[in-house]
Amino acid sequence: MKLQIPDILILAAYLVTMVVMGWSLRKKASRNKENYLLGGKSLPWYMLGLSDASDMFDISGTMWMVSLCFVYGMKSIWIPWLWPVFNQVFMMMYLSRWLRRSNATTGAEWLATRFGKEGVGVKASHNIVVAFALLSCLGFMAYGFVGLGKFMQIFIPWQSVQPYVPFHIAENYVPHFYGIVFTMFAVFYSVLGGMHSIVLGDVIKYGIMTIACISIGIIAMIKLRGNHLNIPEGWTNPFFGWKLNLDWSNIVADANKKISEDGFSLFGIFFMMMLFKGVFASLAGPAPNYDMQKVLSTRSPQEASKMSGFVSIILLPIRYTMVIGLTVLGLLYFNQISGSLHTNSGIDFEKILPATINNFLPVGLLGLVLTGLLGAFMGTFSGTLNAAQAYIVNDIYLKYINPDASTKKTIRMNYLAGITVVVVGIILGLFMKDVNTVLQWIVSGLYGGYVASNVFKWHWWRFNANGFFWGMLAGIVPAIALAVLKTFDVLTGLDLYYWPILFVLSIIGSVVGTYATPPTDMDTLKLFYKNVRPWGFWKPVHDLVVQEDPSFEGNKHFKINMFNIILGIIGQLCLTILPMYVVLWLKLPLLITVFLLIIIISILKKTWWNRLNEY
Repeated sequence: MKLQIPDILILAAYLVTMVVMGWSLRKKASRNKENYLLGGKSLPWYMLGLSDASDMFDISGTMWMVSLCFVYGMKSIWIPWLWPVFNQVFMMMYLSRWLRRSNATTGAEWLATRFGKEGVGVKASHNIVVAFALLSCLGFMAYGFVGLGKFMQIFIPWQSVQPYVPFHIAENYVPHFYGIVFTMFAVFYSVLGGMHSIVLGDVIKYGIMTIACISIGIIAMIKLRGNHLNIPEGWTNPFFGWKLNLDWSNIVADANKKISEDGFSLFGIFFMMMLFKGVFASLAGPAPNYDMQKVLSTRSPQEASKMSGFVSIILLPIRYTMVIGLTVLGLLYFNQISGSLHTNSGIDFEKILPATINNFLPVGLLGLVLTGLLGAFMGTFSGTLNAAQAYIVNDIYLKYINPDASTKKTIRMNYLAGITVVVVGIILGLFMKDVNTVLQWIVSGLYGGYVASNVFKWHWWRFNANGFFWGMLAGIVPAIALAVLKTFDVLTGLDLYYWPILFVLSIIGSVVGTYATPPTDMDTLKLFYKNVRPWGFWKPVHDLVVQEDPSFEGNKHFKINMFNIILGIIGQLCLTILPMYVVLWLKLPLLITVFLLIIIISILKKTWWNRLNEY
């Protein structure tokens, strides 16, 4: 075990701080439901934005990004569009404001503002979004659990711990044991302290991660100075053609195998599919997870937009400083770490992150990085857990079981829901093969069933609760079937390529379900339209609203929103690649990137920031 006493003390101090913080904030969190789940809607946008960014800075995702950066080089900046990462730009420009105007507590509660509170279709739509939210939350928790186990096993070898454990654990379940132990800390402070505890914990974690990431970047720059990276031609070029054209044959042959297994060789087709899916997924708005909960926790619609914009600014440069730093160290000293990367099926590139940290960081900094990444897991886990609790308590318990529950009973139910979700999430994590398996199913499979219904709900007046239910069902059921068939190797290939089928099925379900039943009550639609002020196909509702209130003006900002989104996505890419150019000492590309960023910021100051109150 390479961890020294200073490293262990830093890690222990962080864990103790989280426990004390959760215990200290329990009374503040338990005042009422809104205080527990949304922090009383009193937290400033920059703290919520920092917390949201911290929740996205997770171990599993960072391990995945380092493995991508090692194999794909600068072209790896496009692959996170699978999420898609640019959905934050859509939210920043208009969707966060639309969502926050609802004053809802969860995504399921939001449906009542769009479809009303009565009717079979309304109840069905409510139930299906709760089911989706819980499925995605459990998937993300299992995803984080897999990454944490892989990560901690390298730093804390089982032979060093085994003498102190009074029971036997099979070697292949050691990572899961570590996962359970560290998950308990996240459960304690998030379940007791609610949103207040989660946000404060994320702020502390972000401070630690910033120091750690910058330190790793500086170390990589120093090591790289005067040395040459053994990389294939085109590795430092972020642009691409129809084919990837990266040949690792004479350097690390297993990298070619990974490219083939990932299904990214025909990169042009992969990119177009990813962009097609990403645009529609972004138009759908945030999925019902921690991201949505942070938006609903802001103090106003304007602050919701600022929060979403702040996420990319504080997340991407810091995270990618670590990603490129660890990639450079992995490339420079690959021969030294390759032994720890080998498995029965070849090199596991997801182990590059822990291997480089374990071998090339000095005492103290190692503890800081380990603490930050552990905190990253705990932050993501606790944010996701909070979202799952919100749906179970607000949209199941208070809606169907005990609508008149006292504050004390509601908080106790939150505790019980939290513990139940954690147990189920851990059990699911035991069956997950690797990080990429879970990631692909969540972003390309499950979300294929989410997109169509959630695009229609914002932009089409005729779309009703029945259409929402059947659209979601027509997408989610095949997505689950896809996961099962791929588990048993009945189907193969990248999940992304099955996404259009799921999307089309969901559209058919949405349209058929909508026209099979009457439109939503017009009073509900008028109230929603006046409050949220969406653009799209709302003319019949708009005409009725104007008849009642001739002074009302509809949303005419579609063109400026789209213009800002294009600029925002380019700016987001610049923020991503900026630290990569710095660490790699690529001066001319760095200057071009900085110049582009200055222009984009200047324009968005006039077209977005100065006009937040107009939208």
